[in-house]
Amino acid sequence: METLDEIQGHLNNFMHTQNDRPISEFEGYSPNEMQHILYDTFGNKSPVKLRKLKVDDYKLIPILNQIKYLADIISRAGELKLTKMGFLPTKVVKELYDQGFMKEDHIESGISKLIREMDSTGIHVARVLIEISGLAKKRNNKLSLTKKGEKVLSDDSKLCQLILKIYGKKFNWAHLDGYGENNIGQLGFGFSLILLNKYGSKKRTDKFYSDKYFKAYPMLLDNITDPTYTTKERYAGHCYSIRTFDRFLNFFGCVRIEQEKGMDTDKFVVKTKVFDKLIGILPHQNIN
Repeated sequence: METLDEIQGHLNNFMHTQNDRPISEFEGYSPNEMQHILYDTFGNKSPVKLRKLKVDDYKLIPILNQIKYLADIISRAGELKLTKMGFLPTKVVKELYDQGFMKEDHIESGISKLIREMDSTGIHVARVLIEISGLAKKRNNKLSLTKKGEKVLSDDSKLCQLILKIYGKKFNWAHLDGYGENNIGQLGFGFSLILLNKYGSKKRTDKFYSDKYFKAYPMLLDNITDPTYTTKERYAGHCYSIRTFDRFLNFFGCVRIEQEKGMDTDKFVVKTKVFDKLIGILPHQNIN
């Protein structure tokens, strides 16, 4: 007759096996692997890895170069005085935008003018990231580089990895849109990298990816209540698409987006060479 300890050992082995088995909703990864993807996206036990690029490749990452130029402006000033509301002054906003790192359709088309920091999503994100990453500090409403910042800014590889991790985990993706304070897109962003790695060589619609994302994280749909003029699934899909593709992956030069002008036109996404060089994905394995 088996002892209680032996029975418990069998149960533990069973649960271990169950948590290690590949799940179709997770694109063949196990619940154990998904835990690492969610909570330690680029950690040792996660299948998602960051790679070091060649020098010229970093020039193809818009947000990286936006932050580097902003850091240079701060460095030249010693201390950069912000507006009363804590934003970049108009002169700096225009200088930064004129570098062409992150052009924006509504500004290029003349629909809106560039006057304030909040007129440009790319500039606003760069200013927030340079602060929350510890590259710069704000004191007496003035920005100055930190010792850490001066060191990291001299190394494109360290800088890229830092801001990518900060954007993924610390920056609030919901801050940029009107879709509400939910975790759509940001929760499991590592899984989106897995999806793009697997399917991104072929041009596919953003809906293709959002369907797979919500198949893995269906609980996120529960946070959507009373969407205006559309279904909950479609509303959530648009939210995922904007946060994941238009901003996160596009900011890092990892996707090319194609969409005709007009209402409800299909949006197509394909991964870039930068993505393949920057992001490495390991196949399913028993990671404990």
